[in-house]
Amino acid sequence: AAKMVVGLLMLAGGAAAGVFGSLLGLGGGVLIVPLLTLGFGRPLREAVAVSLVCVIATSSAAAGAYLRSRVANLRLGTVLTLFTTLGALVGGFVAFLLPERVLTGLFALLLAYVAWTMLRRGSAPESTGEGLGPPPAGTVAALSTPEYHVRGLVPGSVASVGAGVVSALLGIGGGAINVPTMHLVMGVPLRVAAATSNLMIGATAVASAIIYLVRGAIDPYIAGPTVVGVFVGAAVGARLAPRVDVRVLRWLFVLVLAWTAFQMLRRALGL
Repeated sequence: AAKMVVGLLMLAGGAAAGVFGSLLGLGGGVLIVPLLTLGFGRPLREAVAVSLVCVIATSSAAAGAYLRSRVANLRLGTVLTLFTTLGALVGGFVAFLLPERVLTGLFALLLAYVAWTMLRRGSAPESTGEGLGPPPAGTVAALSTPEYHVRGLVPGSVASVGAGVVSALLGIGGGAINVPTMHLVMGVPLRVAAATSNLMIGATAVASAIIYLVRGAIDPYIAGPTVVGVFVGAAVGARLAPRVDVRVLRWLFVLVLAWTAFQMLRRALGL
C-alpha cells in the first residue's frame, strides 16, 4: 500500500511538473529533480536520470501541439539541437566524475539563475514583430521569419553546447538556458522560444539518458509513474499555453524556483 501511495504521489508530482515544463519550455526537469531528491529522498544522480526520461516524454507530448500551431521555429531548432546534443554527450560522461554534493550545489545555482532570468524577462517588453524595420547586423535570414529577425547565431550555438552539458549533468533538458538564449540573445519572441525549446530538449535528453541507462542509473519503479505523470501534464500544458497569462505563471514559477534553490543549497552545504 505504501508503494502505491508513493507511486500516486510521483504521478501527481510528475503531472504538475509537466504542465509547468511545457508552458515555459523548461521540460519539467527543473521541478522533477528537486521533487525526487527533496520530496522522496532519492540520490541526485538517480533523480537526474529519471528527469531526463521525463524530459523526453515532455518534449514528445508537447512537440506535436506546438508544431501543429506553427509556433516553433523548426529550422532554428534543428540547427541548435546539433550543438545541444554534442554538449549532452560530454555532460553525460562528466556527470559520473563529479561528487553528488557538487552536483547539488550546481543545481541550486542553476535554479537561482533561471529565477533571475525569469524576473529579467518579466520586465522586458515582449517582441510582437510589429514595425520590424530593416534587419539588424548579424541577422540570419535563413532562420528568420516575417514576424521576427533571428540574430546572434554564433553566441546562440555556443550557449546551446553549454545547455547540452548542463542538461546531462542536472537532468533539465537544457530549456533553462535555451529559452533565455533564444529570447534575449537571438531576438526570438518568448512563446516561439519556449515552443522551439520543447522540440530541442527531447533530442538533447535522449543523448545523455543513454549514458545513464548504460551506467544503470535509471530506476524503472521511480521512472514509470513520474514519466506517465509528466507526459499527461505536458500534453495538457501545451493545450493551455495559448490561454494562460504568462506573467502570472512567471511570478509563480520564480517563487517556486527561489524556494527550491534555497533547499538544494542547504542540502549541498550539509546544513
